[in-house]
Amino acid sequence: MLLTRLDPLFEFANMQKTLDTLTKANTDTSISSFAPSVNTREGEYAYHIEIDLPGIKKEDVKIDLDDKRMTVYGERTLKEEVKEEDYYKVETSLGKFQRVFNLPENIDKENISATSVDGVLEITIPKLKDNTTIKQIKVN
Repeated sequence: MLLTRLDPLFEFANMQKTLDTLTKANTDTSISSFAPSVNTREGEYAYHIEIDLPGIKKEDVKIDLDDKRMTVYGERTLKEEVKEEDYYKVETSLGKFQRVFNLPENIDKENISATSVDGVLEITIPKLKDNTTIKQIKVN
């Protein structure tokens, strides 16, 4: 009888591959070819989302908003190919991208704004003003 050593990391890696296979079957793989970096932060009056989109025109970016989430999507295409006698190299990630953000309850959907400066898309999501004021009631 041949004894084999149990390797939990190997078993975990196999499980992860199985889960990846299952989840990829239900998604469009062309969407995941380019994943831009995202920074999120919360200010006193608004939430801010910054997405790095170098080389993508603002006209090529779409933002959809529904009740509980916001979807940012677009596509980065190859500008020009560099072909020379002895090499051919492209290191830029290309393709479609899509990022989905779950939105909190306390946002002002009517005043969301987006600006694109130097390849960074910044989305500002204002918070609703807190209208809860404490009122003192005099006891007679």
